[in-house]
Amino acid sequence: MRVSLEQAIAELKKGEVVAIPTETVYGLAADATNDDALRKIFSIKQRPADHPLIVHISDISQVQKWVTVFPEVAVKLAMAFWPGALTLVLPAKEHVSRVVRGGEPTVALRVPNHPVSLALLEQSGLSVAAPSANLFTQLSPTTASHVEAGLGDAIPVLDGGACAVGIESTIVSVSADGQWQLLRPGMISEADIAKITGTQQRKKLADVATHDAASTPKAPGQHALHYSPRTPLSLFKDRAALIAAYEVLVKANVSCAALLIGNNEMPPCQVIVLPDEPEKVAEQLYDSLHRLDAMKVGRLLVELPPATPEWAAVLDRLSRAGHQ
Repeated sequence: MRVSLEQAIAELKKGEVVAIPTETVYGLAADATNDDALRKIFSIKQRPADHPLIVHISDISQVQKWVTVFPEVAVKLAMAFWPGALTLVLPAKEHVSRVVRGGEPTVALRVPNHPVSLALLEQSGLSVAAPSANLFTQLSPTTASHVEAGLGDAIPVLDGGACAVGIESTIVSVSADGQWQLLRPGMISEADIAKITGTQQRKKLADVATHDAASTPKAPGQHALHYSPRTPLSLFKDRAALIAAYEVLVKANVSCAALLIGNNEMPPCQVIVLPDEPEKVAEQLYDSLHRLDAMKVGRLLVELPPATPEWAAVLDRLSRAGHQ
């Protein structure tokens, strides 16, 4: 059900949920101060209650309402990247809903860079929690039609066109003493963060997993299986391996479709070819996977990008979407 900006604001103020556009993906929004409304997000998404939600605010001046401390490092990052695809995880004030925090002592904040979502925040006076508007672990939506296909017509959808960034925000935790840690890669890279802060991150998440995971804030999108189409999906590090797998599957009477990066030898099946550029692949990634999923084939074959820093966010999303 498509709604206007005014209707969306009215629904949110009544404690309902509304799917809204951002520059990253469409979010399933609810008043971040209304626990009953927040629980509706978890129920609709079938999302575990211990997964924190990102609170979307209209500008940097609102941060102090939510946090006990706003370290200089975090201020620098907000000034550099807000509005934009960066989420900051900071120590939360006691009044901040434990539902939105997922029981954590921190709160995740972001100022979205989309005219429709910014208008909604500014005109309503609300801050909204807005995880991706899809079922838990499934493909994120980057158009209003994706939302409707995944959640049905009962959810009001504020249509803001296709998302320009196309994958979820970078998440950075900043502790009270100003140390930072990358919790989820995005199109704002680790190098971008380090350049603004003038420091390196406290410890890479891969190292934390085997050492002090208990002291690391939980972040959205870190489930081992995430961003997944309904069709079984296999990942390949190079085109030759993908084509070899295709030939095996065809002999077994398994229909296939493929998502490829850059022009090269093509398997003789339905394919979507994305340009060999990280920003363009990110923008088109989920839409391409939605289109492949709709083909109703037996297996999706996906070519991975190289394991280099500029491809880190795309590689993260694909690695959680399938198996190698």
